[in-house]
Amino acid sequence: MNTLLYILHVLVALVMITGILLQPGAKGGGMGSVFGGGGANSAFGARGAAPVLAKLTYWLAGGFMLTCLAIEVLIIQHGRSVLDRGPAPAASVPAQTETITEEQPSAEIDTGNAES
Repeated sequence: MNTLLYILHVLVALVMITGILLQPGAKGGGMGSVFGGGGANSAFGARGAAPVLAKLTYWLAGGFMLTCLAIEVLIIQHGRSVLDRGPAPAASVPAQTETITEEQPSAEIDTGNAES
């Protein structure tokens, strides 16, 4: 399931990038004019493919956001952080911490001699 979602996410991103690059710019240029999209004799009419590509971009952006959200939900359900690498931990065990205190000097100093 995760792999299918990742593949879908990448495909949506690539198609969205392509759709954005094909849109005409402010001066009617863009990558779409390379393929003959700038003239009045184009397949989409005198206005070109701008409305179709704009709608396609809106839908692809929505799909991209939904796949991002779905991937994040799956990551959270597995109990991992986005920054974690590797498999999810099997069980969360809190770490035991020791409090380190400075030892007070004692009145008796042990010299190691066994005097009784």
